[in-house]
Amino acid sequence: MMRRYTPEDDLAAVHNLLTRAFAYMEGRIDPASSLSRLDTEGMKALAAHREVWVMEEGNGPVGCMVLTPKDDTLYLGKLAVDYAQRGKGLARILVDQALRRAGDLGLDSVTLETRIELTENHAAFTALGFHKADETAHPGYDRPTSITMVRPLGTAGRAGGRRAKRAARNREI
Repeated sequence: MMRRYTPEDDLAAVHNLLTRAFAYMEGRIDPASSLSRLDTEGMKALAAHREVWVMEEGNGPVGCMVLTPKDDTLYLGKLAVDYAQRGKGLARILVDQALRRAGDLGLDSVTLETRIELTENHAAFTALGFHKADETAHPGYDRPTSITMVRPLGTAGRAGGRRAKRAARNREI
């Protein structure tokens, strides 16, 4: 089951899932993940101001993501699947939900960032329909530290996308 969490839900369990799922990055990425600065209270703030989607099985979360509308895209952050649940298509289910939400919100795409060092993530997101759009550097770095990847919803998107809606409005005038 997947549902949107609120600040009243067990966000400590979601934070624990993220901590376990992102542990392999420690020592591999520079700078360190922003998760190192996020605690349960920070997760509650995310749930209050963004969309925190959680897949639950049994007694707790097995997958999660944070969605944030930005301009014509929906930013997908903190995507995580419990290590014991990997290989079951849960990341694809989460991405599909992000695409549905982008369409519901009239956005044209879903965008994410992955660290330059995490080449296995680049391949996984490419397999999920994302393409590389840009490389960026964190403040204070003179080399790329992240790759921006985008997955368009399609010509008209699931709910039309903002560009399609604007075009339709212009035709009506």
